[in-house]
Amino acid sequence: MDSSRSRCCILLLVLFGISIQYQCYASGIDTNQAVLLFVNASEASARKIPDTLFGIFFEEINHAGAGGLWAELVSNRGFESGGSFVPSIIEPWAIIGDDSSVIVSTDLSSCFVRNKVALRVQVLCDIEGANICPGGGVGVYNPGFWGMNIEQGKRYKLVFYVRSEEPINLSVALTGSNGLKKLATTTVIAANVSNWTKMLVLLEAEGTDPNSRLELRSTTKGVIWFDQVSLMPLDTYNGHGFRNDLFGMLKDLKPAFLRFPGGCFVEGDYLRNAFRWKETIGPWEERPGHYGDKWKYWTDDGLGHFEFLQLSEDLRVLPVWVFNNGISHNDQVDTSSILPFVEDILDGLEFARGAPNSRWGSVRAAMGHPEPFDLRYVAIGNEDCNKPYYLGNYLKFYSAIKEAYPDIKIISNCDGSSKALDHPADLYDFHIYTSASYMFSNANHFDGALRSGPKAFISEYAAHDDAGNGNLLAALGEAGFLIGVEKNSDVIEMASYAPLFANTNDWGWKADAIVFDSSQAYGIPRYWMQHLFKESNGATLLNSTLQANPSNSLIASAITWRNETDKNEYLRIKVVNFGSSTITLNISICGSENTLQRSGATKTILTSNSVKAENSFTYPKNVSLVKTMLEEVSEDTDVEVFENMDVGLLPYSITSLELLKNPPALRTAATASDLESSF
Repeated sequence: MDSSRSRCCILLLVLFGISIQYQCYASGIDTNQAVLLFVNASEASARKIPDTLFGIFFEEINHAGAGGLWAELVSNRGFESGGSFVPSIIEPWAIIGDDSSVIVSTDLSSCFVRNKVALRVQVLCDIEGANICPGGGVGVYNPGFWGMNIEQGKRYKLVFYVRSEEPINLSVALTGSNGLKKLATTTVIAANVSNWTKMLVLLEAEGTDPNSRLELRSTTKGVIWFDQVSLMPLDTYNGHGFRNDLFGMLKDLKPAFLRFPGGCFVEGDYLRNAFRWKETIGPWEERPGHYGDKWKYWTDDGLGHFEFLQLSEDLRVLPVWVFNNGISHNDQVDTSSILPFVEDILDGLEFARGAPNSRWGSVRAAMGHPEPFDLRYVAIGNEDCNKPYYLGNYLKFYSAIKEAYPDIKIISNCDGSSKALDHPADLYDFHIYTSASYMFSNANHFDGALRSGPKAFISEYAAHDDAGNGNLLAALGEAGFLIGVEKNSDVIEMASYAPLFANTNDWGWKADAIVFDSSQAYGIPRYWMQHLFKESNGATLLNSTLQANPSNSLIASAITWRNETDKNEYLRIKVVNFGSSTITLNISICGSENTLQRSGATKTILTSNSVKAENSFTYPKNVSLVKTMLEEVSEDTDVEVFENMDVGLLPYSITSLELLKNPPALRTAATASDLESSF
């Protein structure tokens, strides 16, 4: 920008500031206030936003994975819920028949070393004689996670292990919730299954029911053992086991990274129930599963360490592995005894990044992924900074990882936003759960953060206290906070919302970005709000200033970004109005080497007539983004120097303006009238 243009920008800022002050004074109590947003679009004042700024955080909470993103339809498939004890908990499995026809129990006869519990079904009735089995036979059924979603025309792979001293003749069926409506049926006959035998059956549904169940029945007297019963739809994403609709909602956010697998899930209330990566790899039948004692449910760990890395790759994002550092909520390992934990994590890194002929890289290769995963970030623990042994344990992990993998960025649990850390780290973790208004006011939290040293990873943020089931007010508070994140992206490298998913039947923590049941899903207002930030990764942040901001109820940012689809550059201005008044925003853009094209400019708004408005299965987009053409653009302006427009901001709203930038070459070829009309 030349000196004359620079002086013009300064003069405009002064003049518009005087104008706005006069308008505010003259309007008195007029609720339609006028505010100036000055945007300096010159390259000299711009700054690149990190490619990694906005991502997602997955935790196994609210049945997010087991019964959610992980498409396994059978709940408690190995009968291990509650651990390797007998009699063990078989719920939600239930008995078909009565005490005169069938006896169901458990024992430790499984062929799998790490999960010994098997289901024993003693059929007392027969196809003939005094005790004839009821129609269809007796046995067990599994309703899945609050109903299996079976859809007409789709195919499902059933795998189970069976053993019996007698020949078997089993009826396998997918039925409605009461067992009366048959959606898919087949017969499994085998003459010799005296040793554990794997059975694989493909079932094609002839009907649809989101509350279906799987049935295993027999009409032949004898004893049959079952173990590791799995039912998976064949149409998971890339065949990798992820439920398509939920995966698609994640992909639509265009995240830069995936933090996994927690959260408190990593720690556990007790170390015996913490997530152990080695217990979650290898053939699914051999995984023991574990009880997530923090969130109070069993998971068979079908969604394990390998699957999280695969999920990251499928989403084309960077994985961020959070691992246990020998600390849970109620017990911890002394630093003098932490070495086995350190070695375990080094093994986990080799599993992810090692050559296919290395010890743990070969295990990954055997699972179908010979190439290393692109693991660049690890977090040592979760919310453990104030635990007595954290710092000592942390330093042991840090030294060992840096020696083996010097390029890996290590994340500390300790907050470095207000004072320097007393230990080495590449990033520090920052969590914030609060009210919507306090979240909005925290947009400037990082204004005073140290500009050197480790950068921030805001791995968990949410307006939680007054969010209800996920209302508009919470989304606006978070939007204001995220604009603050953008403005401080020189000291913030990553940010992700928490929690991500909730099964509506197990909503223990609210509010979650995506809510689902067996067959449908919707995003709450904050899910849609995050769509307005998905192009910010790697974009250019412009210098923007608000003048005459009433009660500090507005916050705004401006970026330029390149659309990889149409290869065009756009200027995006986002403004959150966290107040109850309508605002007229006068936007002055100065210093751009490009003209802004009038035609095709758009305005996207997230708002509602109530700040408590929410979405639901009935009204999944009650509060969602509404995009229209932008018409409030002045035509009496010299576009070569600056652009000026008035935009109305509704109360309690976020507004995003999208303007197409024309390159300078196009501008020089145009006439003055062309320039004026184009903007």
